[in-house]
Amino acid sequence: MTLLVGTGLSKAFGQTPALEDASVHVEAGEILAVMGPSGSGKSTLLHCLAGIVRPDAGRVVFAGQEVTAMSDGDRSNLRLREFGFVFQFGQLVPELPCVENVALPLRLEGVRRREAERRALEWLERLEVRDVADHRPGEVSGGEGQRVAVARALVSEPRVLFADEPTGALDSLNGERVMRLLTAAAHEADVAVVLVTHEPRVAAYSDREIVVRDGRTLDLATAA
Repeated sequence: MTLLVGTGLSKAFGQTPALEDASVHVEAGEILAVMGPSGSGKSTLLHCLAGIVRPDAGRVVFAGQEVTAMSDGDRSNLRLREFGFVFQFGQLVPELPCVENVALPLRLEGVRRREAERRALEWLERLEVRDVADHRPGEVSGGEGQRVAVARALVSEPRVLFADEPTGALDSLNGERVMRLLTAAAHEADVAVVLVTHEPRVAAYSDREIVVRDGRTLDLATAA
């Protein structure tokens, strides 16, 4: 089942075009790698699909809802309830212990603290970082912190996980571990993943790849 579709997406920042008539679809439960060199427009595509950035032209539809027609508030609620995010540097809240970082999306949804932290600990266990639950982000390694970020992205049971260069700040060993655990957890939870990367070894964890070049998209499965 097609869960997320972007068609005819164009976006410019000032006089600089980032996307030009880009199109992409994401099936429920699949892991889609969005590849391309730096500056190709792949992160802008992710931001448009996630409702972070409104495109200048084109449509984004998620589960029958037109994201591009939503108000800012409705798009924020959509991101909170239906989407999860993992960024290159984790973006954990430095003042909070890791367990509270993971529980944060649930707390924002109104889940009681005890229940939110119970579910957070379960995800830390699944991502093999239960032992850093009481540590603050500055006290853990880069690989551990990124796995905490993955747990935070998945704890609210999103339907789509957007991962923007999730291993870009890690060495190859930690990067492989993060990708192995991320993809296994996503498949187990039936979460679709939109994975932005420029690394073939990371894209190899996906079910399908598209390439963004000069703001345009090419689906490698279709091209083949």
